[in-house]
Amino acid sequence: MPQETGAAAPFAELPPSKLLWALEVPRALASLAPLIAARRRLMAMPRGDGRPVLILPGLLNSDVSTLVLRRYLTALGYRAEGWRLGRNFGRKAIGGDGERLFERIRGMRDESGQRVTLIGVSLGGIMARFAAHRVTDAVREVITISAPYVGHPRATNVWRVFELVSGEKVDAPRVTTQRNEILAPLPVPATAIWSQSDGLVNGTICRVEGEPGCRTIEIRSSHLWVQMRAEVLEAVAGILSSDSGRAEA
Repeated sequence: MPQETGAAAPFAELPPSKLLWALEVPRALASLAPLIAARRRLMAMPRGDGRPVLILPGLLNSDVSTLVLRRYLTALGYRAEGWRLGRNFGRKAIGGDGERLFERIRGMRDESGQRVTLIGVSLGGIMARFAAHRVTDAVREVITISAPYVGHPRATNVWRVFELVSGEKVDAPRVTTQRNEILAPLPVPATAIWSQSDGLVNGTICRVEGEPGCRTIEIRSSHLWVQMRAEVLEAVAGILSSDSGRAEA
């Protein structure tokens, strides 16, 4: 299992180095072989209890990007589903105030009779935290994967892409207000999985040191395809199998 850690660096203002950025694609491709090799170990993780799990994709991505994670959790015995909101174009995907996402979460809760665990990759993790604040009664737990919810969006190499596809400026008052809400400690248990060697977002803005109710797990990974890394799959399975005392169904 990846090592759990409570350490965190101060807020950072700079995006990852150009070298890490340039290595994103080669590092992502290099993660495929270890994933295949880890299959037996991954399938030996504790079996799931059938709880509903909703997985939110990162910026520009759709449910296709979370297929490996969803199939893995389904194979373990969880009810893992995609968000079914198309590509993640920010508020264009989830609705002006998140209403489409909230409706999806409530629908899963009502259908299953259980609160929903949210797993969000990058921007999807930011949205998962937002939803946990707004529809707490429908959310069991939040797991973020390389989600830069702590610092300023310009501490990433993708903030201009976010502005282009979402139609929002990262410094707009509405965005700033929501960013502060998302940063606030969550009313449900949470885990932040992050990488110091991330080439797209500064790893130090993917978790808060000492955030109440939130544990952190550090990995070594690129940003691209982080949700398909064997150690990330193992970490997620471990979190889900050990949270019975942390969150009620």
